[in-house]
Amino acid sequence: MTKQLLYYERAVPVSSEKHRDWSLEARTSYAFAAQSSVVPIVVAEFPTAAQDYGIVFTGTEDQVHPVVILGLKPDENVFVDEAGKWMGNYIPAFVRRYPFMFAKSPDGGQFFLCIDEAYDGWNQAGNGQALFDAEGKQSEFLRKMMRFVTEYQGVANATSVFCRKLQDLELLDPMTARFKLPSGQDAQLSGFRAINREKLKELSGEKLSELMKSGALDLIYAHLLSLRNIGLMVARVKGEVSAATDQGDWVI
Repeated sequence: MTKQLLYYERAVPVSSEKHRDWSLEARTSYAFAAQSSVVPIVVAEFPTAAQDYGIVFTGTEDQVHPVVILGLKPDENVFVDEAGKWMGNYIPAFVRRYPFMFAKSPDGGQFFLCIDEAYDGWNQAGNGQALFDAEGKQSEFLRKMMRFVTEYQGVANATSVFCRKLQDLELLDPMTARFKLPSGQDAQLSGFRAINREKLKELSGEKLSELMKSGALDLIYAHLLSLRNIGLMVARVKGEVSAATDQGDWVI
């Protein structure tokens, strides 16, 4: 089991009426993500994120999406220390855009820029970056955040296309990472999927060529190389020197 960022439950659309006097004072703490064991990423992040984290896929038979594994327990993020500092070299965009996010309308036809009002950087004292100017128009800061979140959503759509291709080619299989706790007790990290190397090798030259030309093959290799980071995370956190999955091709 895993736990993702829960602030989506508190998402409130940005409104010039409600948030006209709101300002955002930047914080350097990532404590809000300290209990997030996985975080979604998009395809543009694969090359960089693969250097720090294990990239896997989660979801249903109909739809999957990529995430980075940040902890070994549902409420654990080993990349955020007690002071709220992010310990990895790369901070996923999903985390960096907080406290802003997009939320879909009930019919799925529209996206709204939302904020987590519970974030402690918000204030009505004018400290930091204002969301709106004196006339109630969007500030340059808010427009910048709108562009950032819009661009992220655009890449998220490309990510969905990539994941759909993996499913159509039937390349994804369930994976389980097994390891031992310091007590000697066996434990495992499951509920994810990874690309099966053997299935990848069995693809026709035509399909492999299509993956290469579209850039998908580079993403696939980044994912496969990233799996070793799960073992490194286990080793660092639990003091073990190795870990293994339930399929030999995915020894991590």
